[in-house]
Amino acid sequence: MTQAAGGAGSPDASTGAPGSQTLARGLNALQLVASSPNGLTVAQVAEDIGVHRTIAYRLLSTLSQYRFVAKGEDGRYRSAAALALLGASFDNNVRQLCSPTLRSLADDLGATVSLLVAEGDQQVAIAVMAPTNVYYQLSFHEGSRYALDRGAAGIALLASMPPRPGERELVQQARQQGWAITHGEIEPNTYGLAVPVRRRPPSPPTCINLISHREDVVIDGRDSVMKAANELSAVLS
Repeated sequence: MTQAAGGAGSPDASTGAPGSQTLARGLNALQLVASSPNGLTVAQVAEDIGVHRTIAYRLLSTLSQYRFVAKGEDGRYRSAAALALLGASFDNNVRQLCSPTLRSLADDLGATVSLLVAEGDQQVAIAVMAPTNVYYQLSFHEGSRYALDRGAAGIALLASMPPRPGERELVQQARQQGWAITHGEIEPNTYGLAVPVRRRPPSPPTCINLISHREDVVIDGRDSVMKAANELSAVLS
């Protein structure tokens, strides 16, 4: 999402009042990171927008604080979930690509399904589809975030990652069987079923999540959710 300061298609961040200069630099940094599929280091951002590494670090830290970028384990910054609320640029249009499958799944099962990604120590909902053919439904907002170690989605996301010391037994089970079911870990009296969506690095760990107050809906829907996860794995590969 960026050009170097003063480069083609980018305003010159070296001019203007101090406030507008900082904003321009921040937007340049955000544009740079979002347009780089493999992410960028602090040094690369500093060089491209023509500032000292300390300034680039401050800009990226502020963007990270507001969830527009996220720092990976490789030290590179990539687009983060807040961008999904501003448009379709987040994660190479992953929401738009997945929406038809998620909508069909929600309506077929009569339950809310969502797509979540891991971001640091949290899980973030980037798409939520409530069924259109039932009178009563559970739902939550896109952009909602929860601790990564709770709920079926968190378990499935952790199962997509290499084993960690002290991880829950549920994570190990999900890694072996390809799905996770939990009860009451995010919302009381609510069942969750999550299945990992296989994606190549550096894409973040991703999963489909189904929620319902009824255990039978979750159990009976498992095969359909696993089929949908396989479809999305192919779409996003």
